[in-house]
Amino acid sequence: MTPIEDSRLSSAELRETWSFLTAQERREGFHYLDRTERENLFLSVSAYDQAQLLAELPAEERRAFVRQLPPDDAADAIQSAGPELRDDLLARLDEPTRAEVRALLAYAEDQAGGLMNPRFVRMRPEMKADEAITYLRKQTLDQHTTIFYAYVLDEHQRLLGVVSFRQLLIAKPDTTVVDIMRTELVTVSEHMDQAEVRQVFQRSRLAAIPVVDDSSRMKGIVTADDIVDVVEEEATRELQRHGGLEALDAPYMNVGFWGMLKKRGVWLSCLFLGELLTATAMGYYEREISRALVLALFIPLIISSGGNSGSQASTLLVRALALREVSLRQWWRVFYRELLVGLGLGALLGLLGLLRILLWPARQSLYGEHYGIIAVTIACSLLGVVLFGTLTGSMLPFVLRRLGLDPATASAPFVATLVDVTGLVIYFSVASVMLHGTLL
Repeated sequence: MTPIEDSRLSSAELRETWSFLTAQERREGFHYLDRTERENLFLSVSAYDQAQLLAELPAEERRAFVRQLPPDDAADAIQSAGPELRDDLLARLDEPTRAEVRALLAYAEDQAGGLMNPRFVRMRPEMKADEAITYLRKQTLDQHTTIFYAYVLDEHQRLLGVVSFRQLLIAKPDTTVVDIMRTELVTVSEHMDQAEVRQVFQRSRLAAIPVVDDSSRMKGIVTADDIVDVVEEEATRELQRHGGLEALDAPYMNVGFWGMLKKRGVWLSCLFLGELLTATAMGYYEREISRALVLALFIPLIISSGGNSGSQASTLLVRALALREVSLRQWWRVFYRELLVGLGLGALLGLLGLLRILLWPARQSLYGEHYGIIAVTIACSLLGVVLFGTLTGSMLPFVLRRLGLDPATASAPFVATLVDVTGLVIYFSVASVMLHGTLL
C-alpha cells in the first residue's frame, strides 16, 4: 500500500501538498479521492495540472471532468495538453461549449481574448427591471454564467452600458434597463496584451471588465481571478529572465532534463563567453599586475562592487518599467537620479575601502610602503566602477525597451558580466595614473 493510499488525504490536504508530489503520487492521490473531492481538486489546480490529470483518466471520466470547466478554463487546459490530446478533449465537449472554446483558442494565450470567459449576463435596453431580473435568473441557471454585472447590448451585440444587480433590485418594476444603466464604460480590446489588461484592472478596481472587438461588439469578460493568474505568471517569468535564464513554460518539477539544460545552458554559455573578455582584459594589464602584484588583491572587490551596483539598478528599473512607474520619456530623469545615487554609493564604498587599507594593522607589511596611495587608488576606482555599474544597470532596460525587447532580458548576471570587463579597465586606468612613478 502506498503512502498516499494509506493516508487517504482529503482534497484540501492533497491540494496543500500538490506542488511537492511527484506525477505518480498526484495520480494515486487523485484516484483515491471520492467523486466530489476529485472534482473539487480538479477545479482548484492549474490548467497545466488539469491537462495532466485529464490525460490519465479513462475516456468517460475525461468527458465528465472536462465538462466541469467553464469555456475559458477549458481552453487553458486544452492548450496545455499535448497535440494528440487536444482534439480528443475538444470532441468530448458539448457542441455550444466546443464552439466557444474553439473561438478562445484562436486568440494568443497572452491576449485579452485568450483570457476572457464568453459567458456573461446580457440584457436588452428596452427590458423592464422585473423582466430583467427573471431573465438574469434564467441565464444563470442555463449557462452557469459568471455573475458580476449585467451588460446591455443592442441587436448587433454592441455594448451600450452596464447595470449592477443592486440597481436592478432597487429599481421600480416598470423601469427600463436603459434608464438605470451606466454608459461610462471601462473596456479592453480583444487583442490587448495581458500586461495592459492587468493595468486596466489596477486603475479601475473592477471585478470584471468587458472585452470588445473593433466594432464595440462584446465578446466576453475578463475577471479579477483571471488577472491574479496573469500577475503570478508574469512575475515568475520576469524573475526567471532576470535570474539569467529563459523563462520556463511549465512548473519546475515538470521540466525535463534536456528542457532544463536548454533553458539554462544558452544564457549560461553567453555569460561564459562574456566573462572570457574579463580574462582578456586581465591579460592586457599583465605588465601592471606583475609590477604591482598588490593590485591583484583588489580585483574581486572592484568587479563585484560594480556588478552588484549594476544588478541593483537593473532590478529596480526593470520592475519600474513593468509597473509603468517610469516611461521611456523619463530616461533622462532616471539617468540624473542614478548619477547622483551612483556617486553616493561609489563614495560610500570608496570610503570603506580606503579605511580598510589605512586602518589595517598589518597594512605596511601587506601592501608595502606605498599603502596610502594604494588606498586612494582603490577608493577612486570603486567610485568610478560603482558609478558606471549603476548607470549601466539603469539605462540598459531603457535601451532594450526602446528596441522592442523585454527589459527583463537585462538580467542581473548579464549586467554583472558587462560591468566586470569595464570595471577592470576603469581600475587599471585609475591605477596607471595614481601609481605612475611609484609602483608603475
